[in-house]
Amino acid sequence: MAEKIHGLLTPGNVTLVMVDFQPQMAFAVHSIDGQTLINNAVGLAKAAKLFKVPTILTTVAEMSFSGPMFPKILDVFPGEKTMDRTTMNFWEDRDVRRFVEKTGRKKLLLAGLWTEICIVLPAINAIEDGYEVYFVEDACGDVSSGAHAMAVQRMIQAGAVPMNWLQVLLELQRDWARAETYYGVLDIAKEHAG
Repeated sequence: MAEKIHGLLTPGNVTLVMVDFQPQMAFAVHSIDGQTLINNAVGLAKAAKLFKVPTILTTVAEMSFSGPMFPKILDVFPGEKTMDRTTMNFWEDRDVRRFVEKTGRKKLLLAGLWTEICIVLPAINAIEDGYEVYFVEDACGDVSSGAHAMAVQRMIQAGAVPMNWLQVLLELQRDWARAETYYGVLDIAKEHAG
């Protein structure tokens, strides 16, 4: 049996899930500088919006503990409601799962806090359920570099594919002749890629 090859992401085949970009989740992140994390997450969000990739903004215990999603991410999707959960694993939340299934897409792109729980658990469950899972390593953060590294390793061993946010942007564009997104890609790269 041939090994499964994970194909390229396209605007028409992937769904982005942005997980728990909230103050109380971010305070303990030490695997990446906070401003770099926010920059990368916002760059990723803008890429998804530019290419009209269905995007789920999900939070955990927003009203009781973790606070609202970072305003810079919400600003990319004005009027979009976040899907608040009680579960650490968004794959176990009926509403989030229903939204993913409704898109009809079998490729999931994940980014968020904390890598070791809120990204690893749904990544493994989604793979078990037949989804191709990609995670944006530089738009994820964890309590330590070691915890993040072990989470990354565990996801790769389970079959998930690591990416970075700029790679996502450029993979969705792929051809500079795609004039409808050309200037948007340049603007995002100039603002968020240094």
